[in-house]
Amino acid sequence: MANVDTGTLWLVIVALGVGTYLIRFSFLGIVGNRPIPEWVQRHLRYVAVAVLPALITPLVIWPPATGGETDPARLVAALAAFAVGMRFNSVMGAVGLGMATLYGMQYLLG
Repeated sequence: MANVDTGTLWLVIVALGVGTYLIRFSFLGIVGNRPIPEWVQRHLRYVAVAVLPALITPLVIWPPATGGETDPARLVAALAAFAVGMRFNSVMGAVGLGMATLYGMQYLLG
């Protein structure tokens, strides 16, 4: 770790804690008791659909485990998980088959 004095470290920790609390309080404390409009609820349904691919795609195409090189095992596992998710509409099924495919492909490909 870089040479950081203790006072600066605690200042950063407290500032991050206050910032995180204020961000959560803005949604839960201020808006939490009010009904959410239908158009906001409709948009919130798509947050996971928008965020998860953005988190997973770099890990499939440029995985740090392979030094950024595209890995056929990860591509096949992602395609298998996508196919199960689309066909059966099951998150747990997609995760389970994706994991099984990844480990199986890594075992087969070495």
